[in-house]
Amino acid sequence: MPDASLEKRLRVAIAATRMAGRKTLQWFQTDDLTINRKEDNSPVTAADLAAEDLLQKELLTAFPHDGFLGEETGCTKGTSEFEWVVDPIDGTKSFIQGVPLFATLVGCRKNGEGVIGVIFIPALDELAYAATGHGAWYEQNGHDRVTARVSTQPSLRESLLCSSDFRDFRRRPTALDAQGAGKKVRDRFEDACRITRTWGDGYGYLLVATGRAEAMADPMLNAWDAAAVAVVVTEAGGRFTDWTGCCEIDAGDGVATNGSTHEELLKLLAPAAIRGK
Repeated sequence: MPDASLEKRLRVAIAATRMAGRKTLQWFQTDDLTINRKEDNSPVTAADLAAEDLLQKELLTAFPHDGFLGEETGCTKGTSEFEWVVDPIDGTKSFIQGVPLFATLVGCRKNGEGVIGVIFIPALDELAYAATGHGAWYEQNGHDRVTARVSTQPSLRESLLCSSDFRDFRRRPTALDAQGAGKKVRDRFEDACRITRTWGDGYGYLLVATGRAEAMADPMLNAWDAAAVAVVVTEAGGRFTDWTGCCEIDAGDGVATNGSTHEELLKLLAPAAIRGK
């Protein structure tokens, strides 16, 4: 039976995600966007910080005993069995460029297991959300929600595969050997399917969950990138794992599929999978 206690959490998560996503639009495609650099040299903007602050306040006001993990502010320990895991702008580089394919992601874990996921594409007004046992749902432009379901395409050869940035197949040191295995994996990845696109970050996972793409592979993935999308894709009938096939979001990489193409894709990614975790 679905957990009725998740319904309130899901409602709060949807509302907070919408609010935070719309907050980012105050800076989107404006001339006064200030860009700073974090310690890892990745960009961060006022929009990232304002949206994460809003999410933290909304979620912890509603559930003050929960933990919170955000990309920009780090971890706040809670005393309950729940932890919120958020990315205020998944795709900050796209956001900075004025490209609308960035997402606001909110996930929730119960005792380490994902139970809620919300993916919102503010600039396109596309929303997908799910809770364990409640299924996955999709809304666009304020229209009535419809069930989110992955595609039924059984063949990788006829599939659309997405990735955030194909250069990341070569960047991750553990994915490379002396012969450049990372590039070989990328070539096999691209050659195996009908079409590849870098409709990346949360948007690529949204496409999988709504049946418009068959797979999304990320060579570099953090928990806040994966927490929400793993729940949504799974509840939509698909699969989310790391590149070794384990169902976890902290592995450093991830792949989501419609399920039918998953094992075939894992075989292609295996040479670059992180081992010894």
